[in-house]
Amino acid sequence: MADALVTAVGPATMQSTPSSPPATRWPRPKGLLLDAMGTLIDLRQSVGSSYAALAQEQGISVDAEAIDAVFGQVLSQAPALAFTGLEAEALLAAERQWWGDRIAETFAALEAPEPSQELRLALFDHFAEAEQWRVFPDVVEQLRGWREAGLKLAVVSNFDRRLHGLLAQLELSHLLDAVVVSSEAGAAKPDPHPFALALNALDLEAAEVWHVGDSPEDLAGARAAGLRCVLIERI
Repeated sequence: MADALVTAVGPATMQSTPSSPPATRWPRPKGLLLDAMGTLIDLRQSVGSSYAALAQEQGISVDAEAIDAVFGQVLSQAPALAFTGLEAEALLAAERQWWGDRIAETFAALEAPEPSQELRLALFDHFAEAEQWRVFPDVVEQLRGWREAGLKLAVVSNFDRRLHGLLAQLELSHLLDAVVVSSEAGAAKPDPHPFALALNALDLEAAEVWHVGDSPEDLAGARAAGLRCVLIERI
């Protein structure tokens, strides 16, 4: 199955021509599965900037750029943000613990003081605030256009339940038919299970749907689920 790369120059471009077009013309989809972070939304400031600012409030001095330099590696080595058989408060506690561990590992990598439980919870809540996020300029127009064209739309994200509230506050929820997050799904991309849950929610088959994302996990997960995949490269 061929895949396509869409290069975004500046703010937007899911409308751009793929730089490597598929060898054969793809059939028109009936639905799209969309990644969230880096595809639809992004942070207004870096993770390091937020970590450093909130740590400073507790008397801990850490360098924002140093945090950004190690944070990606910490996430890449972490277990999947996915839990099986948990609901409500138990799931929230597991999500907080998962992120608290990543925060502690980030500080440890910089040989900084161990973050308190208060700081870990403050950082978790900080990224639940819509003010910390922005919607890419092309997104709302694209989602509306796709819905007007009759496509069903679902988000599939390696994130936790905070995403539901964020998408609502960012006024994207009403443009989506379903949202699947890994913490609730019990599996994270590139595992095909979250994609299967989204397909079920849309009542569509894999051959009828494309996935739009921005990471190797999006591509590998889509392929594992039998989906055609368009990767966005935002520059």
